[in-house]
Amino acid sequence: MLARCPVCHLRFEREQGYFVGAIYLNYAATVLAVLAGYFATEYFARLSLGQHVVLWGGFALLFPVWFYRYSKSVWLALDYFVDPAGGEDDG
Repeated sequence: MLARCPVCHLRFEREQGYFVGAIYLNYAATVLAVLAGYFATEYFARLSLGQHVVLWGGFALLFPVWFYRYSKSVWLALDYFVDPAGGEDDG
């Protein structure tokens, strides 16, 4: 990942451990998606417990890998909304 945006020069990682919040967002999105998917398939498809475990276990392993870059973007956008300067005063 680049240190700064090449267009607006926004510093992406403002401090070490900055994107830990993105990990929490990623986890929350995964849990919500798995729960919603489980209840939807339970209601409409009536899968067995083993089928649910395979389906939603696989989803819970693959979805966070795919979604992590987006969770970092959401975390950065939330921080930018709260602090647009981005701590630019520290150089």
